[in-house]
Amino acid sequence: MQNDTKSPLILVIDDDPYTRLKLRQMVQQEGYRIEAVNDGEQGLEAYERLQPDLVLVDAMMPVMDGFTFCQQLQTLPGSERTPVLMITGLDDQASVDQAFEVGAVDFVTKPIHWPILRQRMQRVLREAQLSQDLVEANHNLQRANQEFYRLAIVDDLTQVANRRRFNEYLQQEWQRMSREQSPLSLILGDVDSFKAYNDAYGHPAGDRCLQSVAKAFRLSATRPADLVARYGGEEFVVILPNTVAAGAMCVAKQIQDTLSAFKLPHAQSLVSDCVTISLGVASLISATDTTPEALILAADKALYQAKTDGRNRVVIACSGGLCCMNGSSDTGFPHDNTSDRFRRLWS
Repeated sequence: MQNDTKSPLILVIDDDPYTRLKLRQMVQQEGYRIEAVNDGEQGLEAYERLQPDLVLVDAMMPVMDGFTFCQQLQTLPGSERTPVLMITGLDDQASVDQAFEVGAVDFVTKPIHWPILRQRMQRVLREAQLSQDLVEANHNLQRANQEFYRLAIVDDLTQVANRRRFNEYLQQEWQRMSREQSPLSLILGDVDSFKAYNDAYGHPAGDRCLQSVAKAFRLSATRPADLVARYGGEEFVVILPNTVAAGAMCVAKQIQDTLSAFKLPHAQSLVSDCVTISLGVASLISATDTTPEALILAADKALYQAKTDGRNRVVIACSGGLCCMNGSSDTGFPHDNTSDRFRRLWS
């Protein structure tokens, strides 16, 4: 084994100069790096400075013995990854038990039988490396699983949630809303004249347009519980937990205002020279005769009405029918930075 910076580093703690010398010779002969100190206090300082791969510590030393060293070592960050071999002249059962109790993974007795020590060092280092490899493999697996899940629930083009995640989250929030009897609102939006946009500017430009629309939704639905998703094609949806109808209208108007501020040219639009969006809003408090599908259907009907009435407007599904707001008029609802509180308190 080459004695370089990649070879294991052994920290030797022993007050006997002759033992330290013999340990140094043996460790270096095996190709390991070595640092040797005289007592437990120096050992703790050396450990924090060097982060060794293995500690060989004498049980009986002045200043700080090996048992106390092991106890204090366990309080240091990362010490759980560093195995400790205790060298002891005590071979009674109580001393052996104490060595394991304070964190030693194995021990050798004095006088040291060097082939046994060499074998135990190799085994302990190998087991420590396997344990570290397993920890790293588990971390990598967790990261891979998290990334796989993210890819499974995120729309690749717009980087908002996809339809699958929308369905999961709607069911989750519907159940929670049913327990708490809290309001749940939905905004369903469709980009106006998007086919004409694609025909005029090309599909790459259409993709960039959808990314901008998704951004307008994200900038408008900002609470941690709000979920923006691509519903399909040029349709987007927002789930707004704990949000009454008036608050949902504020968010819908903010989406329109944000998209309008982007000023995306759309020469083929039937309603504006820039890209616009029509939005349907619905809000429900769960009852025994309602379902999540009823909320989607209500928002979809409101969106259809917004498109029928001329596009670039917000229509809300009210209990007595549909209420319409066009894209340029004032809804009468505040939609500045105070809207979160407003959304929670209005009923």
